[in-house]
Amino acid sequence: MANNAAFEILYREYYVRVFGLCRRLLNSPQQAEDATQEVFMRAYKNFNKYKSEQPFWQWIAAIANHHCIDVLRKRTRSEALFGDEADELDQLEADNPGILEDVLSMENVALVNQAITQLPEKYRVPLVLAYFNQSSYDDIAAQLEISRNHVGVLVLRAKQQLRHLIEQQTPEPSQS
Repeated sequence: MANNAAFEILYREYYVRVFGLCRRLLNSPQQAEDATQEVFMRAYKNFNKYKSEQPFWQWIAAIANHHCIDVLRKRTRSEALFGDEADELDQLEADNPGILEDVLSMENVALVNQAITQLPEKYRVPLVLAYFNQSSYDDIAAQLEISRNHVGVLVLRAKQQLRHLIEQQTPEPSQS
């Protein structure tokens, strides 16, 4: 168990980041609030397993990732949530691939965040884990119980859909 005062400091310092990660993964402020509380309860109970040479954020983010993915799995079966790798590859070949870096270079972060909330879970979750939590494709594959290649395909499809959503929401510049 953790020292109450020390853990309270960590709670105050990391609450917003953990909540943000859970909100992006679950796409629901209410579920994110519940998940954040559960993550901190688990961290408190297992604080003796935390290794001080590891950044606290990495440790608690891993707890949050695992918990949120468990919540998503309970909502729907993993296979249905993330689809089939072959189907995704077929869809990918039919689409014009886009680049997330182009989208993220846009100055309107609110527009990007809004578009992310509109992505289907099977694309939003790997994208958030890869770009906002900076998880490796191997880590994501292990967490989602899919292949590393499938993660890459899902992230690429997420980028394409994200670009499309942002293009739909961005007004055309007026020509003078």
